[in-house]
Amino acid sequence: MPAFDYEWLKKSVYELTKIDLNAYKERQMKRRIDTLIERNGIVGYDKYIQLLKTNREKFEEFVNYLTINVSEFYRNPDQWKILEEQVFPQLIDKFGKNLKIWSAACSTGDEPYSLAMCLSKFIPLNQIRITATDIDKQVMAQAKTGLYDEKSIAGVPAEYKKKYFTQIGKSYQISDEIKRCVTFQQHNLLKDRYFENYHLIVCRNVVIYFTEEAKAEIYRKFAGSLVKGGMLFIGSTEQIVQYRQCGFERLNSFFYKVPEN
Repeated sequence: MPAFDYEWLKKSVYELTKIDLNAYKERQMKRRIDTLIERNGIVGYDKYIQLLKTNREKFEEFVNYLTINVSEFYRNPDQWKILEEQVFPQLIDKFGKNLKIWSAACSTGDEPYSLAMCLSKFIPLNQIRITATDIDKQVMAQAKTGLYDEKSIAGVPAEYKKKYFTQIGKSYQISDEIKRCVTFQQHNLLKDRYFENYHLIVCRNVVIYFTEEAKAEIYRKFAGSLVKGGMLFIGSTEQIVQYRQCGFERLNSFFYKVPEN
């Protein structure tokens, strides 16, 4: 019976959204979905799938809920300090100032905008080009609006907060000059083709929700997206255990490099 058959649900979700639930940790994901279905007052997966097919708002709510969006500017400041003091100078020294940067699973834009601000110490804003991707159209719409609450921007250095944010009521609007550094587009890490010839990829606190097999596949694809000497910046909750098999050498806990030979 599809009403309570999780295997059936996974197939139906893939047909509807192209999100492959097989790549996510099952117990965690099933619990999230069951909670959302219950919140909507529905009994059974079949009835919920029917609702998603007929109600655009509920469909977008589901994708948004599924893709687990937790983000903030300059999350884990010590790691951003390494990026600013060591990684960016190395990359600029090796590749020049026309760096190609990809913020993968960018959520509400906090990360790519943080990258633009951080990079502005080395490169004029009108030369900064960051590709930011996410599977969720809703969060990217929020990112393009660029309006954040006080908690989201708590980690932003005071000089950038003053320079690049305008307070509007209780919210903070990021400046257009930072917005212009970032191009947003939809991308599914589990399904879509990966970009090529990037110097830095930032993908943080996302793959923890995936199975070990899916993680390894994503990291291998990231290695293939980077030029030799390019870097991957991951989150504080993650580590690449078999980094050599994925095509990297380890610089420290959060930065991995594609070997140059």
